[in-house]
Amino acid sequence: MEFNMMKGFETMKGFESIKGFEEFQKLNQQSIEASMKLMGEWNKGWQAIAAEMTDYTRRSYEDSTATFEKLMSAKSLDQAFEIQSSFAKRAYDEYMHQMTKVGGMYANMAKDASKPLEKAFQFTN
Repeated sequence: MEFNMMKGFETMKGFESIKGFEEFQKLNQQSIEASMKLMGEWNKGWQAIAAEMTDYTRRSYEDSTATFEKLMSAKSLDQAFEIQSSFAKRAYDEYMHQMTKVGGMYANMAKDASKPLEKAFQFTN
């Protein structure tokens, strides 16, 4: 039996390409897993924002309805003006507070959603 050195090297090259393919498959699997985690984080974030905005809308509607009822029972124009002014100030303050809160939720959602991608694309030296 004769050992062919060149044939042995060709066989080793074949193993290198298989190893490279396996690494490619592993990278592909990690990318898919990172994408799935990203989508899960985005989904949770959007659900939280939707719930917060739904709650804000409900509170705003209730405040508007209560203010309208107070306006209907106002005894004077001055009292109606005071009720309306108070409502406008409350509505503006609540809106600004809500937008600040939702803005923070968006920022946190982006941070949380990017974590799986950061982990997937970390390179070791």
